[in-house]
Amino acid sequence: MKELTVVSGKGGTGKTSITAALATLADDAVICDCDVDAANLHLLLEPKIIKKTPFYGMKKAFIDKEKCTRCDQCAQLCKFEAITDYTVNELACEGCQLCSRVCPVNAVQMVDHPAGHWFISETTCGPFVHAKLGIAEGNSGLLVAEVRKAARKLAEEKEKSLIITDGPPGIGCPVISSLADTSMALVVTEPTASGIHDLERIVKVAKNFGCQIAVCINKYNLNAENSRYIEDVSRKLNVPVIGRISYDTAMHEAVINKVPVTLVPRGKVQKEIRELWHQVYKMLSHIE
Repeated sequence: MKELTVVSGKGGTGKTSITAALATLADDAVICDCDVDAANLHLLLEPKIIKKTPFYGMKKAFIDKEKCTRCDQCAQLCKFEAITDYTVNELACEGCQLCSRVCPVNAVQMVDHPAGHWFISETTCGPFVHAKLGIAEGNSGLLVAEVRKAARKLAEEKEKSLIITDGPPGIGCPVISSLADTSMALVVTEPTASGIHDLERIVKVAKNFGCQIAVCINKYNLNAENSRYIEDVSRKLNVPVIGRISYDTAMHEAVINKVPVTLVPRGKVQKEIRELWHQVYKMLSHIE
C-alpha cells in the first residue's frame, strides 16, 4: 500500500480540486481528507456516510457543583478566564489542569471533551475517510492521525493499493501529521510571490520525512515569469515539476456543480490533470 499526500504551503492554490480530480483517475484507491480544520473535499465527492465516530481531543475542566465550596481559587488562578460563576466555559478552557490541582475538595475534574467527528463514506470514486473538527477546537494534528489510521485500516480491509490524501495547507502540526510515513508528497503551488515563498517552506518540511516529493504548478499561465521562477526554485531544491495546470473556468464550473473537474465536459485542464496523474503514478510505481 502506498500513500499520495497532496499538500500546499498556503491555502487557495487549488489543492483540493486537484486531489478530487486525481481521485477520479485512480482505479484502486481509498480517498482521505486530512484538512480537518476546513474540510471541503466532500463538497466535490458528495459522499454517502456509512460510519460516524466521535473524536475526543484534550480533556476539559468540569466543576461538580455539589462538591464545590465556592472558594473561587480556580477562577482566580485561571489565566484563560475560563471559569465564571463556578462554571467552565469549554471554548475558553485550554485543558491546563491547574484548576483541578488547586481545588482543595477535588470538585474540579478533567473530563473527555468531544472535539469533532470522523467519517467513513462511500463515493463514486471509492471509499472515503474524512472528518469535521468542532468550532474553536484544537488537536487537529491528532485528528489527522486518527483519520489516516482509519484510512489505512480501510485500505487493508478492502485490499486497496493506494491512499490519496488531501493534506492541510501550511507547515504546522496538521501538515506534519499528514506527511509522516507517506510515500509521496505532491506540492501544489501557484505563480504568486506568496506561492513561491510557501513552496520553499513546505518542500523543506516534507524533506524531513524521507518521502518522494514533486511539484505541480496550478494556474501556471497567469504569470509565465513566476512559473519559470518556480521551476528554477524546484531545481535548486532538487524536486521535479511534474504538472502544469492552466487557469481555466472549467475549474470554477466544477466547483459550482460540486463535481471533480475531470467530470466537466469542457476545458483543457482535464488533459493536463491526466498527464499529472500519469507522472504521479510513474513516481509511485518506483517507490519500494
